[in-house]
Amino acid sequence: MAQVAIVILNYNGRSFLEKFLGRVIDHSAGCDVIVADNASTDDSVAWMQAHHPEVQLIKNVINHGFAGGYNVALEQIAHPYYILLNSDVDVPEGWVEPMLSWLESDPKHVACQPKIKSYAQPDSFEYAGAAGGYIDPLGYPFCRGRIFDTLEVDQGQYDTPQEVFWATGACLMIRREAYWAVGGFDNDFFAHMEEIDLCWRLQQRGYTVGCVPQSKVFHVGGGTLQATSPFKTYLNFRNNLWLLTKNLPGSRWWWTFPLRLVLDGVAGAKFLIEGKPKHTGMIVKAHWHAFAKLGKMWRKRGEIVPLKAYPSVNKWLFVEYFLRKKCTYSEIITSKTRG
Repeated sequence: MAQVAIVILNYNGRSFLEKFLGRVIDHSAGCDVIVADNASTDDSVAWMQAHHPEVQLIKNVINHGFAGGYNVALEQIAHPYYILLNSDVDVPEGWVEPMLSWLESDPKHVACQPKIKSYAQPDSFEYAGAAGGYIDPLGYPFCRGRIFDTLEVDQGQYDTPQEVFWATGACLMIRREAYWAVGGFDNDFFAHMEEIDLCWRLQQRGYTVGCVPQSKVFHVGGGTLQATSPFKTYLNFRNNLWLLTKNLPGSRWWWTFPLRLVLDGVAGAKFLIEGKPKHTGMIVKAHWHAFAKLGKMWRKRGEIVPLKAYPSVNKWLFVEYFLRKKCTYSEIITSKTRG
């Protein structure tokens, strides 16, 4: 058995499997490639069986979402290292080795990502992860190379391997033992921000998460949910509130959570002004459902002892971006702004 299992969660993604699966196989020597199908309704499974019978196929009976789908699949995989890889990612030769080397350099290193670049615009970073993720004091995620919707051109400015707060689920390499030590992804999240929650819990245990830019991949993005999807808006707003409730120390939660509700309202008004009332409605729905399970999320806090303030930055991202017009990581983040 190989050390590394590359696990691709597929949902109605035949076109991406047809385009990228062969390249993953060809460019991942020494790794086992596994496709976990999340109850697709297209002909993904039939195509896989006809064209890549050598690839192990795990069939989930129902669509468990990204979080649950991976949990069900990974329970069946015993490799020491997992790479969770989106089906819409193109990988070059030699993409695995730098990440494996970083993980093996220190037992506290348990999860990492490569540099995520845009498949459509290869000179630019891609939204889902760029060169490693962080969150600000209010819980807004951002990346080296991506602040809100602004993507930087990759000019080698983030080519230093670095500890980060979260590594993207689009291409996440993680030690199997560490993944299950913190319970894996939270199934309640279904999709979006489950990797931030996972990385937060890992760091509560004293582990470190990193970005290894010497490895790079190219991500199409929006393979399952387009960025313009109202459902994606719903998941992001709901899960962000759950993320804060599960992981923030109580002394911070009591003021952060209400302030986020207000700022979410501002975002809803912005959607209305932009002529996107469905997205506003999804924010309302997200708040409703976030409150419905707030007690459950609060009880999950007991799984992490002790809760600690996260290694965020001291800058409020929306102030820096919208008011001060700072649109890049290097403009906002300096050694003095780290928490």
